[in-house]
Parts: sequence; C-alpha cells; structure tokens
Amino acid sequence: MKKTFGGPAIVLDRADINTDEIIPAKYLTEVTKEALKPYCLEDLKLEGFDPKGEKLRKSRVVITRENFGCGSSREHAPWVFEVNEIHTVIAESYARIFRQNMFNCGMLAIELPKADIDTLIALDQETKGGVDVEIHLHEQQVIARGNGREKAFSFEISPFDKALVDAGGWVEYADARY
Repeated sequence: MKKTFGGPAIVLDRADINTDEIIPAKYLTEVTKEALKPYCLEDLKLEGFDPKGEKLRKSRVVITRENFGCGSSREHAPWVFEVNEIHTVIAESYARIFRQNMFNCGMLAIELPKADIDTLIALDQETKGGVDVEIHLHEQQVIARGNGREKAFSFEISPFDKALVDAGGWVEYADARY
C-alpha cells in the first residue's frame, strides 16, 4: 500500500519519548497491527496531551524533540503509527533502531536541527495546534503552514532510505529487486 506523507501535525514537545510510551509493552502480544491501533501513545505523560483525543486521531505527522523512539527496540512502535495513518515523524534525532524501523516500514523519520524544531513548535503554539505539514520527499523539503504563515525546511535522507520509502518499505523494496 502506498503511503501518503504530510497532513495535520501533533506536537509532542518533549525529548526522550521511548518505545514503551509509543506502544506499551503489554500490547506486544497482539497478533495484528490493527489490534495495536487504540493504544498509540497510551502511556505518554505530557501536559495537555490526550492519547484518546481527536487531535491525535486526526494527526498524520508527529513533531517532537531529540532521541525519539529510545528504549526497547521493537517494530511495534512504528507499526502503531502506521496503523493510525501517521507516516511521518519529524524530530531533532532518533534512537537508531527506531529510525531504521520507520524506513523499513516505508515511513519517514525526518531529522531537523533544534532551531527548525523550535520554529515548528512555535508555529504550532501560535496557531493553537493548527499546523499542517506538506512533505516533498524528492526535493527533501518540509513545508509547514498555519494561520496564513508558511515555513520551509530542508532535510537530508540517504538514497537507500529514500528508496525504501518510495518502495513502501523493506519487504516491497526486496520483492522488487531480488
């Protein structure tokens, strides 16, 4: 299935959000990705954040701080985003395994410098959570819009990771080439 990137964003303004907060370990026995859907970010403690709220349900992009996806290495963390149609995470940095699992699932883990993340978070605050993000993968550009304002940011992605995303993930990439 071809994924779409961009859309309404939710800001999780905290560093070191770990995989247990993204998808609690007690749900790792589920046998389908779909079964994970209602538990996305269930254990995340962040002022004003409601894991069962409409804001998360409508979001297609997560904007956050550094070291996102740290903790236990598990594919379930990107899977719970995927099944909730969140195919893009924008952060200052990622835990290595989480980042690669995102690309392996055909999803985007975009890294931007702290100053750019600060600008995105300020725009979100200014618009009271009304930021919409557009992703141009091949131009390697993020465009954020809200309240009639627009900000553009460039990002780097390796040719291999871009190929994984274009293919829809590692399995699709391998099926097309091997």
